[in-house]
Order: sequence, then structure tokens, then C-alpha cells
Amino acid sequence: MKPDWTASATRLADAEWVRARIGGAAKLYGCARPEVLGTIWWYSLSSVLVAPAVEGLVAGTPADPSLDAVELDLVADGRFLGARSTRRLDGGLPELGAALTGALGTAIATIAAVSGARERALGAIATDSIGNRLLWTPDPERAMALAGPLVDAIDLGLPKPRFVRVGRTPAVRRASCCLIYEVGNPKCVSCPRQTPEEREARLRAALG
Repeated sequence: MKPDWTASATRLADAEWVRARIGGAAKLYGCARPEVLGTIWWYSLSSVLVAPAVEGLVAGTPADPSLDAVELDLVADGRFLGARSTRRLDGGLPELGAALTGALGTAIATIAAVSGARERALGAIATDSIGNRLLWTPDPERAMALAGPLVDAIDLGLPKPRFVRVGRTPAVRRASCCLIYEVGNPKCVSCPRQTPEEREARLRAALG
């Protein structure tokens, strides 16, 4: 699928733009409380927003995650296809953490103000998005070792990333809920709002 348009991630500081995008999510997910739509929207967005920085960290080619360096690819219905950074990041983990603090902190503050979603809940989603993106890289074992130091370097009080193994396959032990079940969809396989036994059974069925 090709993007229909591209937007600078600086739009995430624009309350009116964010309000319009979250409002448009109702076309995909149906009518729901603003905080539910805002949370679902952030769950999708955060995954693509952190991707360039996370992938660059594992690959050893640091990418700047600052909002003015990131471009977002969208399709007409408002979904995000991906993101890319337009410049290299100078420095190491401390500088990456500082840049992510600014980018994630701005986006979370705007979404919380517009939708009423709690910043703490949105921050937990950011942690889980970082963990998932790390696992999607070619070296998940090294990636998991980087997860804790990376989140610690982000000065937003995010929960620590957690992982579990399903057989030999690592998976994120979620700290967040995307609230997708609030709009009539099944809970995610790894949703924390189910019993540990149910979550483990569903993860084993999905991951083998």
C-alpha cells in the first residue's frame, strides 16, 4: 500500500490537527468516547513514530526522532503506514533518550489535552511500542537488552519494558491497553486486561 499523503511529525504539537485526526478515527472504529479514540489512535501512531529511532539504534545507524526530523506516511482513512527520519542523530543513548523525551512528550501531551486520555496510560503504550519495535528488528536478543536502557534514557517516567517467552519466541508483556475492545473488537492477544492464563494460552496459540 502506498501512502496518500505525508505529514511532518511537528503536526503532533498542533491540537487542532490532532483533534481532527482523532475525530476521523471514528470512521474506522465507530463512535466512542474521545479518550478511547485518542488511545486507539496513539497505539497505532506510537508504533510508527518510534520505529526509525529504535531500528536505527539496533542497526548502529542512529536516526533523529525529533518531531521536526520525522515524516509520517498516511492513507486517506487516517491510518499510518510508517515514518522515517530525515537526519542522523549525533551522539549515543543519552542523546537519543533526550530526543525521544521531546517527541513522545509533545505528542502525548497534545493527545491527552485533546482527547482526555491519561498521559500515564499513553506513556505505557509508548513503552510497549518501543518493545514491540525492538522485537521486530533482526536481532531481538540484542534488542531486548537495549530496551531497559533506552526507556530509562527517556525522561517521561515511562514504565519499564517487559518481555516474556512463548516457547523460544520473545514477546512484549504489555503494560498498556489500547482499548480496542471498547469499540466492539476482540481484545488483543497480549492484552493485559485478561487473566494471565488466558493471555498465555492466546500467545501460545498465536506464536506456537
